[in-house]
Amino acid sequence: MSIKNVRLEVMQAIEPQVKGFMEEFLIPTENIWQPTDFLPDSQSESFFDEVVQIREEAKELGYDFWVTLVADTITEEALPTYESWLMDVEGIDQHNGKENGWSKWVRAWTAEENRHGDVLNKYLYLSGRVNMREVEITTQHLISDGFDIGTDRDPYKNFVYTSFQELATNISHKRVGKMAKQKSNGLLAKMCTIIAGDEMRHHLAYREFVKTIMGQDPDGMVQAFADMMKRKIVMPAHFLRESGGSIGAAFEHFSNCAQKLGVYTAQDYVDILKKLNGYWEIGNLSSLSEQGEKARDYLMKLPERLERIAERMKFPQTQQTFKWVEANGSL
Repeated sequence: MSIKNVRLEVMQAIEPQVKGFMEEFLIPTENIWQPTDFLPDSQSESFFDEVVQIREEAKELGYDFWVTLVADTITEEALPTYESWLMDVEGIDQHNGKENGWSKWVRAWTAEENRHGDVLNKYLYLSGRVNMREVEITTQHLISDGFDIGTDRDPYKNFVYTSFQELATNISHKRVGKMAKQKSNGLLAKMCTIIAGDEMRHHLAYREFVKTIMGQDPDGMVQAFADMMKRKIVMPAHFLRESGGSIGAAFEHFSNCAQKLGVYTAQDYVDILKKLNGYWEIGNLSSLSEQGEKARDYLMKLPERLERIAERMKFPQTQQTFKWVEANGSL
């Protein structure tokens, strides 16, 4: 049987468990936070006073901070690309006329994620610190340019990717929130912290998907994991560009800002790999094929190799400028 057919069979075999995953890792719509819980109520008499407070608190945050927050927001706003990609994965079937657990998961996950870009976009707009038209142009470019994360329609590779990426976004949002709190911006700190919490729940879910698949097809899963790490886990906004720029041109500069701030670093990448290796018990896998054993050994040795690379990496210290934010951090 081909690899593709094996993986489809495994997805179909564990599909009945997805309802339980949704109950464990997602929150009912009526119970979860919504963007307006954190933003000024436009129907309130105090609306304008609250907006003034947001704008005053926003003045304390530096240039690299705003660049990072804008890029994080744009990444969240490109959600239509991610949903359409996942809906095309083998086993996530929305077309055969019956309720499929996997497609229900993707829609419900998308609905939760949608709130992140919504609340951050509104905050940026009210803050008065960024050029919203340039932000909107970049967002439109990112959605229309699409992305290629190296997974094709393979469910194993896609779940490795989402397990990794959801933890990366958890780290980024959590640290941005911590920096906002240090600057006495309690509102933004709360927003970023609660978004980080959502990302952690989603990480735990995708991590569990991989563990469940590992129980059915450890040989195929460990090879898929190794293949993704050989390609390197690219960020979903790796095609980021500004108005008039080429695809991907803005992403490297944004990454440098995030690295300088310590929001998301090369060491974080290594640490995430270590955590996934540990949770999925990669070092304990046995009864593998020759290719599976090679994949296992590669994954166990990879963190040490990446740490040596991370220690040697140098990042430009010059100030990168973006059309989203003027050089003094305000308009």
